[in-house]
Amino acid sequence: MDHTIFDELLQYELQLGRENERQEWSERSPDTDELLDVIRHGPLLRALLSSPLDRRDLETALGVSRATAHRMVRWLEETGYGERVDDRYRLTGLGTVVAYGVLRFARYVETAARLDPLFEYVCEDHREFVVEPFSDATVTVATPADPYAPVARVLALIDGSESLRGVNVTNMLPPTGDDSIGGLFDDRRVELVALAESVDRLQRVGGTQFEEALADERLTVCTRDRVPYGLVIVDDRVGIGGYDETTGTLRVFVDTDAATAREWVTRTFETLRSDSVPVES
Repeated sequence: MDHTIFDELLQYELQLGRENERQEWSERSPDTDELLDVIRHGPLLRALLSSPLDRRDLETALGVSRATAHRMVRWLEETGYGERVDDRYRLTGLGTVVAYGVLRFARYVETAARLDPLFEYVCEDHREFVVEPFSDATVTVATPADPYAPVARVLALIDGSESLRGVNVTNMLPPTGDDSIGGLFDDRRVELVALAESVDRLQRVGGTQFEEALADERLTVCTRDRVPYGLVIVDDRVGIGGYDETTGTLRVFVDTDAATAREWVTRTFETLRSDSVPVES
């Protein structure tokens, strides 16, 4: 995706969110009944996005009676979202835009529900979290039956990777993960942003591997006073981790290879790194 286009889309989303926090419901905004009516007719709008349909085709596609189909097409014409041409109904320009908006809203709600375990750990610290890029993400949550499932997911992504960039990565490794920490520096380029105490652990456990990787610039480490959550960029896949504030254990990990998500995570990582202090070899 072109960087300028991505910036404009992202900034639009963030500005819209900020305006929604500040402003009251506009007098020009549809009332609640109108909005609910549009959502109720979502299946109709979605069906007509593919191609114009006559009323009988609509009955079949939507599984509704003739009377219901009649009410639907009358609603289309009354709202200006659709029109009848050659005995078939099609969306107008306005209807097409509204139809895509309904689909996007449905996808947004679905994605938000899937990402729900992450919000507790991310949104208070990072108000600019954007939901849509993570619509197809893999969500791994710690459970009583499998408390280290998110950790296992992170290790699976790192294993065999060529590059690793991350924030608060050491907390994504097993509590007794000495071998895992040492293995971070094997055959890959690593850039890390971490708390000072996490870097101390890396130095202590990584030993000569850590020092050699740092000396030959295969490893770059920066420290910060505060790291609100975890970020991982492994080759072409990115992930976000949420930690228990009391124990520091990884509770949820969300990862995806979506291009827009990679852009967002990469830019967030670079922002955090630019405001960090490099560790010298």
